[in-house]
Amino acid sequence: MIMQHPKDDIRKGILETARKAFMEKGFQKASMRDIAKASGVGLGNIYNYFSGKDELFTLLVRPAVAAFEQMLDEHHGRRGTDILAMCDELYLRRVVEEYRNLICRYEGQLRLLFFRAQGSSLENYREDFTDRATVLVKEYFAEMKRRHPQIQVDVSDFSLHMHTVWMFTFIEELIMHKVRAEELEKIVTEYMTIEVAGWRELMKL
Repeated sequence: MIMQHPKDDIRKGILETARKAFMEKGFQKASMRDIAKASGVGLGNIYNYFSGKDELFTLLVRPAVAAFEQMLDEHHGRRGTDILAMCDELYLRRVVEEYRNLICRYEGQLRLLFFRAQGSSLENYREDFTDRATVLVKEYFAEMKRRHPQIQVDVSDFSLHMHTVWMFTFIEELIMHKVRAEELEKIVTEYMTIEVAGWRELMKL
């Protein structure tokens, strides 16, 4: 009697095989044929579960992408934290914990997104996110100026752009250098202390 594997198990198996293939070869060089062979699922049958290689990749990195989008919304979106919260020392602790959790929880997905995405629909994610963040932060600053006329928000678009570029570079470096968990909090605290102090000074908070 042939055992029938539940569809969810087959789907999970394909995703896990794809993750290993993307991590080893990158999106561009990993083929659906490779993934099918390694997962033990016929090439034609894989398309009953996924539309193609790009869907596999985007599903694998979705948790990390969602975390970035949530961070942007919570800091600078419609639900954005009030700018004066930066004057509270608890703000620094919250942000450090947020970054630390992001890196610890999604290290594998971030590695795929940053270093293995060439050729996928997410290969320009960092650039697209940075452009969107620049626009959103400008709108956020305008709203903060309306609430708090005393603050200084005359910040160049280039500086806003670089703020997000530095964030991605910082996270990439932590992952690339495989920073140990016990060192991570200290390093993130140092980075965020510089960031927060810089914005406080720039905006005269």
